[in-house]
Amino acid sequence: MILMKDITRDGNPVLRKVAKPLTFPLSEHYQNLAKEMMEYLVNSQDPKIAEKHQLRAGVGLAAPQVGESVQMASLLVPNDKGDIVFKETFVNPEILSESVKQACLSEGEGCLSVDKVIDGYVPRPDKLKIHYYTVSGEEKTIRLKDYPAIVASHEIEHLRGHLFYDRINKQNPFKLDEDTVIIY
Repeated sequence: MILMKDITRDGNPVLRKVAKPLTFPLSEHYQNLAKEMMEYLVNSQDPKIAEKHQLRAGVGLAAPQVGESVQMASLLVPNDKGDIVFKETFVNPEILSESVKQACLSEGEGCLSVDKVIDGYVPRPDKLKIHYYTVSGEEKTIRLKDYPAIVASHEIEHLRGHLFYDRINKQNPFKLDEDTVIIY
């Protein structure tokens, strides 16, 4: 079981590396890692389990965040009612296209690997088309928009060595293009 002590923190060089692609079939080690990453997200979104194990809630977790520089990320995205709208583990994800229109979360973003609050809007593409493989090796191409697209972008950027605050405007953290979609 992955706990907060297992989460790689900002400053560790693994978070700034470009992660290596995985080959199929996935080894038992990587199949277990995928299972444990998703299990962390499920547990972190369950108030009783999260409190018991002192887990910070997460909607995504990339392998570099647990010290593994490989292209794998798990996403468990709820809607505002708490119902899961997207659940998947991406292996070797690639963004095929993205909208010009940007979106951001009204409260900004956080990250399990970043312990401090960093204020500012984090503009990302509002729509993404992503090609990836599942843990079992099935090839998929999907389209995501709004909140699921933001989460997917955040996690895929972990695999490219970027953190969310890299996208915040340094001179004016709350400046946005006028047509940016703000998600509350």
